Amino acid sequence: MTVRTVLQSADITRALTRISHEILESNRGGSDLVLLGIPTRGVILAQRLGRILESIDPAVGESLASVGSLDVTMYRDDLGAQPTRAPSPTQLPASGIDGKTVVLVDDVLYSGRTIRAALDALGDHGRPRAVRLAVLVDRGHRELPIRADFVGKNLPTSAEERINVRLREIDGIEEVSIES
Repeated sequence: MTVRTVLQSADITRALTRISHEILESNRGGSDLVLLGIPTRGVILAQRLGRILESIDPAVGESLASVGSLDVTMYRDDLGAQPTRAPSPTQLPASGIDGKTVVLVDDVLYSGRTIRAALDALGDHGRPRAVRLAVLVDRGHRELPIRADFVGKNLPTSAEERINVRLREIDGIEEVSIES
């Protein structure tokens, strides 16, 4: 087994800062913007994006209040094939998502099935004006017609390789590596 580090802490911070600027530009500011992280690491990334958005545009001001999480466990189409993980609570901003631009945040985009499940889950909680997708890593191999709007790093991989995202809040280390 070979492990190759492709992003270190500074690279991850730079990618998240760039994504934050792209989100603000795309949304024409921070108004009516909600970031929803997909557990586990997507939630941490959404929180970081919220803090960066707030530092870039102080008018965003309440961006941290507009950061939440969206659990997709029970919406997955592969529940029988994957080991079951305990569902995490979905936490939406008090103002809800109706009429807002929702940015789904995840660590790695692979087949697109997690995002399809997130879209299903989102529909049970309201009707956003628009839904966007931000991912730290896009590794290709899509099985569904889903594309990220904001990508930190495109990492073409083989299906046999594994992308490991480690964040200091969960793992005590900050890196993205490819394991082959």
